[in-house]
Amino acid sequence: MYAVILFGIVYLLVGVAFPNPSVANKSQFMWRLAAWIICAVAFAIHILLEHFQLRNSPRATALHTSMAVALGAFGLAAAANIHALTAGTGNKRLLALALVIWPIITGVPAFVVAFGGAASLAWVRPNETVG
Repeated sequence: MYAVILFGIVYLLVGVAFPNPSVANKSQFMWRLAAWIICAVAFAIHILLEHFQLRNSPRATALHTSMAVALGAFGLAAAANIHALTAGTGNKRLLALALVIWPIITGVPAFVVAFGGAASLAWVRPNETVG
């Protein structure tokens, strides 16, 4: 469960710490691309950790990795709510809905992708001999 919290924090930090310039230009594209790449690498590392080191089943691996993604999305939604309260901007109802919707719309696809990846890795895992 520590991995879920650790990777959830990674997703949150990437989402909050990486700048998102307001003008659509090459700089904004590069920052967003860097954030996507870092999150994709973290996602892959989490799947590999759950599968090879913790020896979880594909279902458990997918559940844990998607929980981390959902936790990060919840953290981002909470950060958006806090920012809106301190800045006095934003639609409070929509931001409150984001606390539920963002984890769902990120966690469900993450489960599907992680399950596919972990199931594929199950074919690669070497057979262990007993005795």
